[in-house]
Amino acid sequence: MSASDSPTDFDSTHLPTPEIRRHRRGIPSLVWLVPIVAALIGIALVIRAVLSAGIMLEITFKSAEGLKAGQTELRYKDVVVGMVRSIALSEDLQSVIVSVELDRHASRLAVEDSRFWVVRPRIDTGGISGLGTLVSGVYIAVDVGKSAQPRTEFTGLETAPAVTNDSVGTSFVLRSASLGSLGVGSPVYFRRIQVGRVGAYQLNEDGRGVTLQVFVDAPYDRFVTADTRFWNASGVDLSLGASGLRVNTESLAAVLAGGVAFESPRDGDPAPGGTEYWLHDDRTSALAPPSGRPVRVRMRFAESIRGLAIGAPVDFHGVEFGTVESLELEYDADGRTLVGNVVARLFPKRLGRGYDSLRAAAGGGERSDADVLAALVGDGLQAQLRSGNLLTGQLYVELDFARRPPGKVPAPIVTADGMIEIPTARGSLAQLQDQIASIVEQLGKVPFEDLGNNLRDAIASADALLTRLEGELAPEATRLLTEAQRAIAHANRALLADDSGLQQDLRQSLQEVERAGRSLRGLADYLQRHPDALIRGRRSSDEEPRSATEEQP
Repeated sequence: MSASDSPTDFDSTHLPTPEIRRHRRGIPSLVWLVPIVAALIGIALVIRAVLSAGIMLEITFKSAEGLKAGQTELRYKDVVVGMVRSIALSEDLQSVIVSVELDRHASRLAVEDSRFWVVRPRIDTGGISGLGTLVSGVYIAVDVGKSAQPRTEFTGLETAPAVTNDSVGTSFVLRSASLGSLGVGSPVYFRRIQVGRVGAYQLNEDGRGVTLQVFVDAPYDRFVTADTRFWNASGVDLSLGASGLRVNTESLAAVLAGGVAFESPRDGDPAPGGTEYWLHDDRTSALAPPSGRPVRVRMRFAESIRGLAIGAPVDFHGVEFGTVESLELEYDADGRTLVGNVVARLFPKRLGRGYDSLRAAAGGGERSDADVLAALVGDGLQAQLRSGNLLTGQLYVELDFARRPPGKVPAPIVTADGMIEIPTARGSLAQLQDQIASIVEQLGKVPFEDLGNNLRDAIASADALLTRLEGELAPEATRLLTEAQRAIAHANRALLADDSGLQQDLRQSLQEVERAGRSLRGLADYLQRHPDALIRGRRSSDEEPRSATEEQP
């Protein structure tokens, strides 16, 4: 082979021109359908999962008692709307965070003012609840709010709310000095029928009272008017005082768990929601006439104030004019003795129409209640202690006008602390004690020892006289009795013997009386036949033969 025949030595011009041909695409293979369908199914599942995925909520509770991930349900009106997915501790270890998956179709439940709580078996003032969870287990309940603002983080309630957002009725606010035995769920009564419940309570910011929120169900909320009075109907109202024994209660539930009652003295339009009322201690004070602002007065009693207690009534002509506020002893330098210093709160407006008349007499609308009371003191008003109950010895203060000569009424005294001092008089009990003491003093002056000695001497003299009479007169009396018996026996023999002359004389006397009777009967018969014989006398022609019965003796 020559060098010219080497494969590396060739002439490019001798190569053939390449021919470019376009490849015709045919029908793709059916194998590719499988991954395509699988991809479409996966995409659909993802879209469905995204669309059907629930809303994750985080609810904080103090304890996860009874809650289990994947088992505890979220219910609304006993319809399952979600499931607990996880439970974890909070960062400060003071609570638990429960992650709940809320169904997307129930997303309306996750709003700003929704409330969540765990339903467990519970016994409280509202009754027994959650017994169904003994079989099905605990669950989380929700009360949907009325807000439109969505929310995913909530703080759960430890107890079920007494009033849910779907309840129909009206809420009112009560102010009270203390809570007493009331609590969330305590019943509200109207004429002893439960018409609502206590929804919540809280301590006032100044710490001097309690504010309660009560809910009255429809249609009973229309009975709550601007003039409605609320009072604490908890337990048994048992009181033994100057007014006697009083027992009052609403129901057994109120006795055990407490309750609130209300009543409207007058009809009126329904009160709007949120109206504030004062919660009175009992029905008597709640339905009492408007008292107005109290006027503090001071009374100094020289007698013992034992039996007078704080809260004792102050009466004025049978009207409870006020109550005793404080009791203390005070030294009287003038009399060098201790006196009872009693401070009371009086309510002049409780006099009703009498208050209006007194106010007009005191100067009209420009005068205050204190001025009205000062005018009463100027007219002779005085205080007196009286017994309200003989069994317990309790006292009360009675106000009345003293009978004083004209011009002898002292001017009202206003103390340094602005209180009006009401003059006092000794009470009826003190007067009775004085009278008893006077009687005892008079009896102490009687010489009982001398009287006793004289009585003993008189008894001794009488005994000696009786002894003498018994020794001297007894034999003589016995002799007289013996002779009397003999005389009686002799008289019996003289009267009862057949041959006794006394009996014969008595028999003849009786015969004479019989003959006289026959003569009188004959005379009467004659006069009946001849009545004129009384004037003319008896004539010879009127002689009538004697009857056989009128024979001579």
